Order: sequence, then C-alpha cells, then structure tokens
Amino acid sequence: MAKYYPIFLNIVGKKCVVIGGGSVAWRKVCSLMEAGAMVTVVSPEFCSELEKETGIEKIRQKYSEELLGGAVIVVASTDDQEVNKKVYYDAVNLGIPVNVVDKPEYCSFIVPSSFTRGDLCISISTSGASPALASNIRAYLEKQFGDEYEKFVKLLSEMRRKVISEIEDESIRRAILQRIAGLDFLEIIRKDGISEAKRKMLALISEKILNG
Repeated sequence: MAKYYPIFLNIVGKKCVVIGGGSVAWRKVCSLMEAGAMVTVVSPEFCSELEKETGIEKIRQKYSEELLGGAVIVVASTDDQEVNKKVYYDAVNLGIPVNVVDKPEYCSFIVPSSFTRGDLCISISTSGASPALASNIRAYLEKQFGDEYEKFVKLLSEMRRKVISEIEDESIRRAILQRIAGLDFLEIIRKDGISEAKRKMLALISEKILNG
C-alpha cells in the first residue's frame, strides 16, 4: 500500500475536472466547490443532482485527454473502468494529480475522510486500506469536537494577528501563541463564553508586552 504525503491544497479559483456524471461524481463536485474550485464535469449524461447544479461547467461528451488541459486536479468516477484507467494514465502523463474513486492503485492522491469546525479541519486516512474505518473514526471524532472549537479557532486567529503585529521578539511571540492555544482556554469558552476567553487572552498578551 502506498504511503501518502499529507497535504491541504488551495484550489480556490483553480480548474478541477471530474470525469463522470453519476451521484458519486456529484458528491465529488460538491466537495470541490466547497473548497472554491472552478469545476468542469465531463460525461455524456448527468444525474439529476448534476443537472440542477449551477456554477459549474458541464461538458456533455465522452472523455478525451484534451479536456484535462489547465486542470490542477482530476477525479475519475465513471462506471467504465477502462475510461477510468485512461483518465489516470493521461493525467499522470500531464503531471496532474488524479484520483480514481475507489481504486487506490489508480490514484496519485486520495481524499481523506474529513469534517470541519470552522477553520479547523480534521482528516483521517488509512492510505486506502479501509475507507470504512476512516469513516467510522471520523464519526467518532465528530462527537468529541463540538462547535466550541470553531469559536476557539476563530478567536486564536484574531489573537495571532494581534500578537504578530504588536510583538517583534520571535521567542515571545511563539511563547504567547503556544500559551493561548492551550486547551484551558477552550474550557473557558465552554464554561464562561467566548468574551471571557478573549478577555483573559488579551490580559496575558498585555502582561507579556509589558514584561518583555
């Protein structure tokens, strides 16, 4: 089984091509759109969900290699394995990362099982060995990470900007950022609310600034 290099890829405004017009392809389209991609879908026919989908380019034809031009990601999800294989080899030859759904042997990247809490994204992968296990672990973790994590990450982002703009000493900056990311502040959010957590973070930052 391949060992994959974990990565979060910025695809905002980038062309991503999905080959296939079924319900699985539609789900892939949705996740790419959520990440801000410009999605092109290629298939002779589209499922009802894709027919209704707006904001994507739909090309009603059989797959051909030239349709991959300019893409940063390719996903193949047809019911014809020969077509899927051709998509894989064409993309590899063009140097484009490609995923053939449910065929890890024809993937240069795989998509982990993920969930988000605002800017916090937690992803689980078994390197293709058992997507079902990854899904089960995700379901378990979703119950452990509540909405308070979204508030916490948003507040930390605000505080990080403040610390970077006001404190020149890198070692002090690092110490403050490490300290305010402590899970005790998460507990403050749970018990006393986001305003109290922010008040205590600001007090800590001011103390560090004053004391150097």
